[in-house]
Amino acid sequence: MRFQQSLLACVAPALVSAITPPSIQGMSIVFSEDFEGSAGASPKSNVWNIMDAIDTNNEVQTYTTSNQNVQISGGGTVQFVPRKSPSGLWTSGRIESKGSWTPAPGKVTKIQANILLGDNLAINKQGLWPAFWALGDAMRHGTEWPRAGEIDIMEQVNGLLTGYGTLHCGTSVGGPCNEPVGRAKTTAMPASGFHVWGVTIDRTNDDWTKQTISWTLDGNTFSTVTGADINDAPTWSALAHSPLYVILNVAVGGDWPGVPNLLTLDGYGSMMEVQWVAIYSS
Repeated sequence: MRFQQSLLACVAPALVSAITPPSIQGMSIVFSEDFEGSAGASPKSNVWNIMDAIDTNNEVQTYTTSNQNVQISGGGTVQFVPRKSPSGLWTSGRIESKGSWTPAPGKVTKIQANILLGDNLAINKQGLWPAFWALGDAMRHGTEWPRAGEIDIMEQVNGLLTGYGTLHCGTSVGGPCNEPVGRAKTTAMPASGFHVWGVTIDRTNDDWTKQTISWTLDGNTFSTVTGADINDAPTWSALAHSPLYVILNVAVGGDWPGVPNLLTLDGYGSMMEVQWVAIYSS
């Protein structure tokens, strides 16, 4: 089982050659991270911010910089591991890219990651919320959510084999993204193994209403939103024409999944493991 292999990677004394992002015909890699490094190390501090002191969505975890919560595995991956203390307090891991990237006019931009989720059963994942997403860099400069724009590339709640791709945008209630719920589509998720989740922002049409944001799982599109669907030029610009930064995390609790219960397990069986992240441009 892959979970057992990952546990071995956690304690491997030697480095394992990282698996790098694949080439895509007609596209160049403008950013990539393969999470190579020694077991127990932190993600590269010149590339990632390891976050703490974040309090959103009524989540119950505390994000920490500890390698008990976020660590390089030594097997060419990064692991986000939720932990529960004997007193019942939850901690977890979250990283955010220091850089941000703007989808270029006339180009196609892809943001992708190869992701594995821990193999605990759904009954033991109540309240767990792994996510791979991109947030408008305007958030770092004072623009409020959701006006800054958010593209959720992969989310799962409560261990159910349903993946969500979601937009958040515009006003905090209602609007083109149906806030605070967001504009979401779902896809069935495989039960095991690494899988490539991605979003594609296509600006090849000069008419913004015909531009698209599409979500893919292993190269298969499961959702597409057009500028015409959003029907507001400034809102579309925040989503598809403005710089975005990348976030990876496992939240615990919150408004969407609800709180963990007595059956919720922590540790590697509840983790999110990421082999690589890449951003491509045509």
